[in-house]
Amino acid sequence: MGHTIGIDLGTTYSAAARVNELGKPEIVVNRDGERLTPSVVLFQDELPIVGTMAKRSAVTAPLDVVQFVKRSMGDPSWKFETSGGTTYRPEEISAIILRRIKDDVELALGSPVTDAVVTVPAYFDDAPRRATIDAGRIAGLNVARVLNEPTAAALAYGVEHEVEGTVCVYDLGGGTFDVTVMRVGGGDFDVLATHGDRNLGGFDFDNLLMRLLDERFQAAGGPSLLDGAEAEADLREKAEIAKRSLTTVEQTRVVLSGGGVSKVVPLTRAEFEDVTSSLISRTRDIAEIVVGDAGLDWSGVDHVLLAGGSTRMPMVRAMIEKVSGRQPIRSVNPDEVVALGAAIQAHLVDLEVADVAGAGGTNGSATGTADGVRAEPLPVLASAVTRPRIRDVTSQGLGALALRRGAASPEEVENVVIIPANTKIPAKRGQVFETIENNQTRLKVEVTQGDDDDPDYVRAIGEQTFDIPPYPAGAPFEVVYAYDIDQTVFIEVHDRTSGERIGTFEVNNVATMAEGEVASATDRMRLLDIS
Repeated sequence: MGHTIGIDLGTTYSAAARVNELGKPEIVVNRDGERLTPSVVLFQDELPIVGTMAKRSAVTAPLDVVQFVKRSMGDPSWKFETSGGTTYRPEEISAIILRRIKDDVELALGSPVTDAVVTVPAYFDDAPRRATIDAGRIAGLNVARVLNEPTAAALAYGVEHEVEGTVCVYDLGGGTFDVTVMRVGGGDFDVLATHGDRNLGGFDFDNLLMRLLDERFQAAGGPSLLDGAEAEADLREKAEIAKRSLTTVEQTRVVLSGGGVSKVVPLTRAEFEDVTSSLISRTRDIAEIVVGDAGLDWSGVDHVLLAGGSTRMPMVRAMIEKVSGRQPIRSVNPDEVVALGAAIQAHLVDLEVADVAGAGGTNGSATGTADGVRAEPLPVLASAVTRPRIRDVTSQGLGALALRRGAASPEEVENVVIIPANTKIPAKRGQVFETIENNQTRLKVEVTQGDDDDPDYVRAIGEQTFDIPPYPAGAPFEVVYAYDIDQTVFIEVHDRTSGERIGTFEVNNVATMAEGEVASATDRMRLLDIS
């Protein structure tokens, strides 16, 4: 049996890692000898190809290439249709990427992989988290834990360097952005606050740079390069290359062609930073909010850790240094640190299973797994912190819709937050509501995610209606909400008059796939030959 692995399922690049026999987390290279796998899928004659070859085909076959799908996880309206007419949901595209990673790890390690810890942006709400779990199931993986990306980054850094103090993790990836502040010490990783934007990342920097280059090309006499799929894909590739070049040099030149016109467009780092300054300001504002939510100011932050490939941009480091008053940590690879943290969490999952099996797990004996018994002993983390303890927080408030007390009409509804954002998880809290009519026999529980009392600024994620005894108006019923360790939602309803529990339900998020759809997608995935 193979060990549980860690997977950073990224918007633009993904990576897999494991804790090796020496107790060190390490990246597992893919079949192409690469440490990172582009999160891009090309459908060639209906067969999926994942990774570098798919990314290179984005210009020549843009309608058969799908990328940046992570930003659509949990969106039931998003579909990708191949040129052959086959339709895929975001979970299925992500499952194809995960299946390729799974196959690559099995090839590298020579043993089967059935379990994984998969990272997600801290600011993902219930729908994309469940969608990520479903993607893993479709790919043939048991997702043992969903781990927040900033927490994973801090875990990797903290275990490797035995850090003490308060750490601010600024995580700017290809498509998402998170900031997390946590206190680290004595093996404890205690998250204090987290916040983010699931639609802010390197993709958005590329978009603004594409517009700038397109404007300059048009000013030089060329047509717009944003009007056709192939021209736009070519422009995106060149904008990304230019962005990477400006990370190390002050200026570059971009060769653009279209409509029989070819021009060399000069570009400086200062111009790029100017056109994207609003995005950097958004990340700065979120970082300052999180530090405040943690009850600190920047003087109370001991370490600033950068994660995500987009933090390589010099303006990110300059901004962080300016607002925090300290140099960000440079001793970690921002592209790999999240996957390494996921591997450590995966190792902890293996230890938990071994403990439950009563087999020890660190003394050379056989250890339990989800599927039976593993013959070889588990490695011991090569660190003084051999069993880190992680306490994360909710990234989204959890609440219910209710008629406003004293309301004159049934339209006066408010959102009642029961578990606020930044509550330690797992969490369980209740709120008492009252019936509004005499002899009312039905109670509807509408579950929301968000922290505003205005229903227009929160998102409904599920509902359930219960039969109740016909009490006079004002009868109390307690609705108890729970977030589990993966930040998925479970609800109990109690009759406070009789003292009995009248029902429970787990939110089946309306935005995610039904069980039958997952089973069908899993069957289809087994038939795919993924390259």
